[in-house]
Amino acid sequence: MSNDENSNETTELGKKAEVASNAVANVVSKALGLKESNPKVFFGAIGAVVVVILISMMSGGGGPEKSMAKTKVVDLSIGGTYELDAPKTSGDPDALVRLVAVPGSLAAFDDTDKKDRMGDCKHLPEGTKVKVLQVQKVFKTSLQAEIEILAGACKGQKGWTFAINLR
Repeated sequence: MSNDENSNETTELGKKAEVASNAVANVVSKALGLKESNPKVFFGAIGAVVVVILISMMSGGGGPEKSMAKTKVVDLSIGGTYELDAPKTSGDPDALVRLVAVPGSLAAFDDTDKKDRMGDCKHLPEGTKVKVLQVQKVFKTSLQAEIEILAGACKGQKGWTFAINLR
């Protein structure tokens, strides 16, 4: 490209920018003129725009209501027999339930290591039969439970899990 072509493109862009800025300035001057000549109409128009925006924000989608699946927390009894369940996995057939040694560490584990998933009976499949040994309650609702595994290779092992993982 030559310098003449570059300067022509620059002047064309400059003219387009000037036209746009003139249009914006024209709209702003008309709005300010309306504010001076008829303030009731000016502020009424602003209020109408705000009301339309608020109504559109509050109206929602209007489609079929989709809500998150609610998990029913079972009122656990000490000595009761339950099955492990993983309700937050959306029906994953390979879902595993995590057991930990201390209830306070439930949220502080990192299971990115594959060896961790296979060893020491820390991850158990859904449907494993367990017995509740202790229950930690918060506001009269079971939050965590110490369990003993009743079946499989991990029979007799103990660990803690969330109460929602028991059905």
